[in-house]
Amino acid sequence: MTNTIADIETSDMILVTGSNTTENHPVLSSFVKRAAAKGKKLYVIDPRKVTLATHADKWLRPEPGTDIAWINGLMHVIIKKDLQDKDFIENRTQNFEALKEAVEKYTPEYVENITGIKAEDLIEVAEQFAKAPAASILYCMGITQHTCGTDNVKSLANLSMLCGHLGKPGGGVNPLRGQNNVQGACDMGGLPNVFTAYQPVGDDDVRSELEKAWNVTGMSAKPGLPATEMIQKAYEGDLRSLFVIGENPLISDPDLNHAKKALANLDFFVVQDIFETETTKVADVVLPAFCFAEKDGTFTNTERRVQRVRKAVNAPGEARQDWEIICGIASKMGYEMSYETSRDIFKEITSLTPSYKGITWERISKIGIHWPCPDENHEGTPILHTSQFARGKGLFHAIDHRPPAELPDKNYPYVLTTGRVLYHYHTGTMTMKTNGLNMLSPECFVEISSGDARKLGIDTGSEVDVSSRRGKISAKLKVSSKAVDGTVFIPFHFAKAAANELTNAKLDPTAKIPEFKVCAIKIEPIKI
Repeated sequence: MTNTIADIETSDMILVTGSNTTENHPVLSSFVKRAAAKGKKLYVIDPRKVTLATHADKWLRPEPGTDIAWINGLMHVIIKKDLQDKDFIENRTQNFEALKEAVEKYTPEYVENITGIKAEDLIEVAEQFAKAPAASILYCMGITQHTCGTDNVKSLANLSMLCGHLGKPGGGVNPLRGQNNVQGACDMGGLPNVFTAYQPVGDDDVRSELEKAWNVTGMSAKPGLPATEMIQKAYEGDLRSLFVIGENPLISDPDLNHAKKALANLDFFVVQDIFETETTKVADVVLPAFCFAEKDGTFTNTERRVQRVRKAVNAPGEARQDWEIICGIASKMGYEMSYETSRDIFKEITSLTPSYKGITWERISKIGIHWPCPDENHEGTPILHTSQFARGKGLFHAIDHRPPAELPDKNYPYVLTTGRVLYHYHTGTMTMKTNGLNMLSPECFVEISSGDARKLGIDTGSEVDVSSRRGKISAKLKVSSKAVDGTVFIPFHFAKAAANELTNAKLDPTAKIPEFKVCAIKIEPIKI
């Protein structure tokens, strides 16, 4: 996030898109709801009428996979009405003319034809966003999990820069992370092309510094494989062994039938986790690890706040800390990697990570610090880009709408989108071991509109088969006011009716993220 969670409540206008905030981020959603209750403008743009829409001034419903079109439409209206922040554009950005030319054709009527959003609603949101003293954009995986996910995010950045809403309280472009330490994992180099703090692996100076610190030579400048490409390489036989830590890809990966074949093709498969999962069942070796409550360390949350985590209980059985397992394997492979405590590791992190350099174990003993924090006299950076962007001037990107990789047709007439429910987390590895949560959300469901249910001649509770070009699952129908004709929602948590049997593994070319949010399906009643 460019701004803080608390900062959301100070926004004059909040635009939430691609986020079922009340179910996926229930604590953070309270800041949004309080802002709305105080009279701040709230607009929700989402293919489903998610619960947060009931708190909004207006809910706009785009066809799935058309985000670039409506974002460009907002910018078209703002420029046509001369509402853009000219000073911010002149002093803080570049390439504005290319953006202006790109959005010229995205009139409200043109956008309505692509997205289904009414022209007058688009104009209203554009005017409110541009005129607000400070407007905040919140988005989640409904924006990123597309073959154009990177361009979706760039488009939202375009919109915020156009109106000068970056670098000030109450503004910003704020991604809501899908898991509690996703931000920290990325900060620590948990990506195939960077070291910590997003330092490129191809940077000779960075590699030289790390080689000295770790007493090694010849570190590769070649980026590794994204997780999504590893699966394909395993399927093709080019990747022979795989080590999975804290993930359950046999529920969370797209096109699961393909993923199962890929993992079965490995020579050696290791999984490190805290519970048995669908993935541990097919592993050659399973390494039991500590959960968060059993160890000391740090997490970095969605607002870039580095926080201490403290041990609350002892770990069971033969479980070991994640870092102890990794260090043990490294030592067996010939590189002696040894630490006494998590504190020692954090000290090394701060010494080699520019944005963390000023953060010490003692400084975050009671309250966390937002990176970047370049030295110990620095208080941290709750709001990014206050005076300039990391690259100097912010770059507008001229981006055109392109359709999803797979659209409905006569054989597969419905669009499937996937997501989470309030009571379960990710693949249910933890939450489905809790009886109370299983009572509240016991099984998968197929959420459909009343109009589509009538056409199919079925109702809530009916057993249906849902098929795509990749697989088929069976689950109970749920007719819901959240659903819109033509679009179906299925939560991906449930192994017995795994939504990812259906989803499309086509990737965003830059981020390599699959298109979980759009694929074509058909629904058929199960005849008893």
